[in-house]
Amino acid sequence: MRVHIHRTDTRPSLCLCACVCLASSWLMLTPLPCSPVWFVVIQQVRGEDSHVNPSSFTVEVPGVAIMRQSNRFFFCGHTSGKVSLRDLRTFKMEHEFDAFSGSLSDFDVHGNLLAACGFSSRGLNGLSCDRFLMVYDLRMMRAITPMQVHVDPLFLRFIPTYTSRLAIISQTGQCQFCEPTGLANLADIFHVNTVGQLLMSFDVSSSKQALSFGDSGGCVHLWSSAPEVSFNSYSRETELALPCLVDSLPQLDWIHELMPLSLLPMPLTSTEPLLSDWPTSLITPSPRRAPLVDPEILRTMKTVGFIGYAPNPRSRPRNQVPYKIKDIELEYDSYNQVPESPIGRDEEPHLYMVPKKYRKVTIKYSKLGLEDFDFKHYNRTLFAGLEPHIPNAYCNCMIQVLYFLEPVRYLVQNHLCQKEFCLACELGFLFHMLDLSRGDPCQASNFLRAFRTIPEASALGLILADSDEQTGKARLGRLIQSWNRFILAQLHQETLEQEGPQAYRGASSSTLGSSGESVIGRLFGCEVENSSLCRCGKETVRSSLTLLFTMHYPEQRSPDKTIEEYDFAEILKKSICLEQSTQAWCDNCEKYQPTVQTRNIRCLPDVLVINCEVNSTKEAEFWKAQTELCSVEGLTFDTQAEDMRHVWIPLSLKMCISKTQGLEVSSLSEGEELTESEEAEGASVFDLVVTVSHIQDARTGGNLVAHIKVGETYHQRKEGVTHQQWYLFNDFLIEPIDKAESAQFDVNWKVPAVLYYVKRNYNAKYDLRIKNPIDASVLLTEASLARKQRKSHATFIPLMVSEMPQAADLVGLDAEFVTLNQEEAELRSDGTKSTIKPSQMSVARITCVRGQGTNEGVPFIDDYISTQEQVVDYLTQYSGIKPGDLDAKISSKHLTTLKSTYLKLRFLIDTGVRFVGHGLQKDFRVINLMVPKEQVIDTVYLFHMPRKRMISLRFLAWYFLDLNIQSETHDSIEDARTALQLYRKYVELSHNGGQEEFRKVLKALYEKGRKLDWKVPDIDSADGQGSPKSTAVFPSVMGL
Repeated sequence: MRVHIHRTDTRPSLCLCACVCLASSWLMLTPLPCSPVWFVVIQQVRGEDSHVNPSSFTVEVPGVAIMRQSNRFFFCGHTSGKVSLRDLRTFKMEHEFDAFSGSLSDFDVHGNLLAACGFSSRGLNGLSCDRFLMVYDLRMMRAITPMQVHVDPLFLRFIPTYTSRLAIISQTGQCQFCEPTGLANLADIFHVNTVGQLLMSFDVSSSKQALSFGDSGGCVHLWSSAPEVSFNSYSRETELALPCLVDSLPQLDWIHELMPLSLLPMPLTSTEPLLSDWPTSLITPSPRRAPLVDPEILRTMKTVGFIGYAPNPRSRPRNQVPYKIKDIELEYDSYNQVPESPIGRDEEPHLYMVPKKYRKVTIKYSKLGLEDFDFKHYNRTLFAGLEPHIPNAYCNCMIQVLYFLEPVRYLVQNHLCQKEFCLACELGFLFHMLDLSRGDPCQASNFLRAFRTIPEASALGLILADSDEQTGKARLGRLIQSWNRFILAQLHQETLEQEGPQAYRGASSSTLGSSGESVIGRLFGCEVENSSLCRCGKETVRSSLTLLFTMHYPEQRSPDKTIEEYDFAEILKKSICLEQSTQAWCDNCEKYQPTVQTRNIRCLPDVLVINCEVNSTKEAEFWKAQTELCSVEGLTFDTQAEDMRHVWIPLSLKMCISKTQGLEVSSLSEGEELTESEEAEGASVFDLVVTVSHIQDARTGGNLVAHIKVGETYHQRKEGVTHQQWYLFNDFLIEPIDKAESAQFDVNWKVPAVLYYVKRNYNAKYDLRIKNPIDASVLLTEASLARKQRKSHATFIPLMVSEMPQAADLVGLDAEFVTLNQEEAELRSDGTKSTIKPSQMSVARITCVRGQGTNEGVPFIDDYISTQEQVVDYLTQYSGIKPGDLDAKISSKHLTTLKSTYLKLRFLIDTGVRFVGHGLQKDFRVINLMVPKEQVIDTVYLFHMPRKRMISLRFLAWYFLDLNIQSETHDSIEDARTALQLYRKYVELSHNGGQEEFRKVLKALYEKGRKLDWKVPDIDSADGQGSPKSTAVFPSVMGL
């Protein structure tokens, strides 16, 4: 392009100028360092001469020596060491970088980085070349870490061939290559052979394949990395021809054998429309549907108004949306599903058979613990699930089974005894929490703590090590059947209705009797007669009580190894009335003899419990074959009948003990009633209400789930409706299911373990009323377990009869804890910490103080909890608990059992008192208590603003009460008193000034906290911000 400049003004000469092409139609001209400095805009029109725009832009700096451009800015390098960024249209300065104190020698721009080299002032010594390159991030408009080089930089250029490499050139011919964000390496320094001449210019070819150096001797040095280099001889915009308006005919390859015949044109022989002439509405391309938002984003999203904010999970590439092929299900198994993602797949490319709702559920812990975990995503009902992270929580499904058996639920909630570790008592406390919960999960921590102390449980191998649970080595199917047998026997033993020292002093006498028979025995018990017949003819008969039966399957007798079809009722009858031959001792023969042992039952239980005993491949193959054989071929329009085709076990059974034929068992259709003659013969109908299954999953080690048919009374109490429904209970995942799904077993992944059949209308035989056995006597004075405690060391005064709390009374509460197991966490590749298993905490001290009256602030409960488990960390700095405080042999504290203190808190909750404390949610969680929200006043939420941090009790006490607490260690009495005072302060502030004034107080509180970094100043601080008081205003115990 040729430019003609006609000079008509007196401006400085344009003989010395720098030129930068911004686009194909714009040029920028400026004199080299002169004064004044100005821009001239020249517009180029295609095919015509360029014209000079008379407008100019003056730059008020000493001079512009270097100009660069990018797609965002026009860059000007000044002789004063500054780099200005100007708008490409208006040429107004947007930003400015002060790079060097002396002068600027060169700079270059690539992407979001700007690199510059120059000279720095050295006082009287003038200017010196600066070996630090200034690098700027154009996104944040600020400098990043300067880069030190090993040469005196005079020129620099970006060479963005593969990476954003920088070429730094010195005037003596040294050339260094380095990354702008990395460290310089001496091995990347090269030398241009200038034969003593100085380099005066340097540039990079537009193809980025060659470097050129110009020296003072008039020579040009050309460097390249390949023998053959491509150059753009005439760098200009490519002029393309106008597009052809006529569609070109496709080129036909006659030699290619796979050429489609549809490319051959056909003559139009008819005026009729062709089959391929689709209407335009059907051939218009439509965009793909946007994929669903990642559930992780929705889970962590916080909504402000109508806008949602969520952290970026970094799970997908930027500006890329993957679309996956729809999951293809195999025809022979409609339950097979392709995994949602390849993460965690095994090496074998097999399909993932286990449906998502049956897989092992885990809690994802964040730095906030469980506060931001959405349990509602797993449970849309109002029934309560159980958390799985506690040791030996594999029995969660069986706990739910016992809870939904109404006579068992009422029995254990009416039971109370003096044993410290009584499973019936702990089940009653746990069932009480399940009653109060409205869909929130509960913990069975206290029940499992007592379970681990039972010697029989340990002897039966029911106590699992942590390694067995985590690695999946435990055989959960066999384990849960042993646990089922153990818990029924244990509850039967603990709930024997006998009056004696086991009755708790606070238990109501209506729950005790003298019959010596337990409700568990009447509910599950079945009197059986075991006879043993020796070959000598002597027969021995013994009677006993059994609480469950185990399935026994027929031996395979067919020579071709084909399994015959059996009726479930027939196998169940043979399993109950078992006949087998074995070696036994005969007193008549005085030696072991082959003996035929026979078992017959004399009565039917109200709840028939069956252990399926599918513990080997042989039994699994039998179940699989019977499921396939029971399928009925043919067409049906009844969806329920279609679903029940693959169900082998009946939903109802008819059982009767006749005088002639013994036990009779047959299958019934669901809802089918007995005839009058059958009822006269003593027949009973048993309905299936529970199936427990072992989910076999090699990826997670497997888990146990329960299908439970929830009755009308539970729905009426929880959801206000009267109907029956089957539910899946998978720890804290609860989901309604169809009745057919509860009885279907695909032994490839879902193996039956336990079945429960109940006699129809069996509840009418039992007293289904809860009579709370906990009364005010639990708050009376009790002896301490510690041998060295003295009365002079008492830290609390028990309540008098006249001080017994009433509904809505205030009680200050605080608890301290110790650690039994440290948390297990892993460090991810991105540096974030992920908690795999949280630390197991145990309550060590519980304190309750009076909230009103003349003795307000005086504690009436200050119990140290004795523990038999090993304590890993006493957390003395935060709890005030020292080694030895929980040991009955050496402790000087008021030491008691967890059960004793738990009963005191339960009585206060049942009375309706309101607890005041700081962080009570965690306290009640570790104590394993469920407290209604209307009975909890938590100061951590009273003085809290939305989307702001939680404030510590110490800072609140310093700011509002002018108290200095927790200066050395924590004291639960002090914390409980302070929480009461803070609540009084909250009532005062909210009543006097209203909500608007209280909001201003909170804003001032957060502003003060930010200034002090949420740290309480020292008492002797120089600025006088410390608290002058360090003692509470309440009377002490010794003063009373």
